[in-house]
Amino acid sequence: MRTGLVVGIEGHALDARARAVLKHPAVVGVILFSRNYRDPEQLAGLCREIRALREPRLLICVDQEGGRVQRFASGFTRLPPLGRLGNWYRSHPDRALDLAYRHGRIMAAEVLGHGADLSLAPVLDLDRGSEVIGDRAFSDDPEAVLALAGHYIAGMRDAGMKNCGKHFPGHGSVRADSHLEVVTDSRTRHELAADIAPFAGLAGQLDAVMPAHVRYPCVDDRPAGFSGAWIEGILGAELDFRGVVLSDDLDMNGAGVVGDLRERWGACETAGCDLALVCDPRSAADLLSGEETDEAGFQAARAAAAKLFGRASFSLAEQELVSEFRAWKHSLNQLAGA
Repeated sequence: MRTGLVVGIEGHALDARARAVLKHPAVVGVILFSRNYRDPEQLAGLCREIRALREPRLLICVDQEGGRVQRFASGFTRLPPLGRLGNWYRSHPDRALDLAYRHGRIMAAEVLGHGADLSLAPVLDLDRGSEVIGDRAFSDDPEAVLALAGHYIAGMRDAGMKNCGKHFPGHGSVRADSHLEVVTDSRTRHELAADIAPFAGLAGQLDAVMPAHVRYPCVDDRPAGFSGAWIEGILGAELDFRGVVLSDDLDMNGAGVVGDLRERWGACETAGCDLALVCDPRSAADLLSGEETDEAGFQAARAAAAKLFGRASFSLAEQELVSEFRAWKHSLNQLAGA
């Protein structure tokens, strides 16, 4: 099975270069960033362009976590970082669980309502000192993460969106940032148990999992996203996860230990990833320039991407008519500003 690519593009609309990349058989999806967003109307138009480009259509993804990772900002509800919900959970757990549901529901409804399919969420890492995770995580307590993420996922699902738990088996307990450097977590398998716990507890509810570009030598010298021992052995065999495995961005420095970009793509395939992110448009174009147009080789990847398509339960306009929906948005805006 070939690992399909989910690629980044430039600009607010598709130019000829982007269209050529997105029509390549190896490409099964797009990931959007702030560089692709001007306002809600422009976003809806871009998503219509992408959807109309191919049949079967491409998966459209984004990181719309809230806090410092919210790609669509102006015109969307201001979402608080997940860590703020964890703070509430310490003193008012019922209120925090309700807010987690609202967060997932509003985020998903707004993303789906503008034509995208999937926010790569929720973060299931623990907030235990990582420079890159921090308040992107719900909590430092695995039981709190499990409870809050379960309600968040329920909100996503009720809106019509699938989910993607990240970054397996846990990036939150090692300080260094895998975007910038090769990261190693030298703890024992027993010491990793707390980080793995949210993934284990939610394995049956997760539609997709994103492994971390972190090395855990107690299991494998390769980062988890390139490790069959982690993906097929622990995630698949031990945790009984049966969903889609999507790699983190292949351009990240933490991925460099397995070679150049093409070698990283090959390592994803060997390890058992269904899909792989290549967020830099230039990298995606370079990677595909020498790749044969083998339609049949990517049929399984297209099927995996299709499992993550979103389907809004109601139109966004219909939901905006409901006073409770508007109240939820207001409560999240308030919490984000706290």
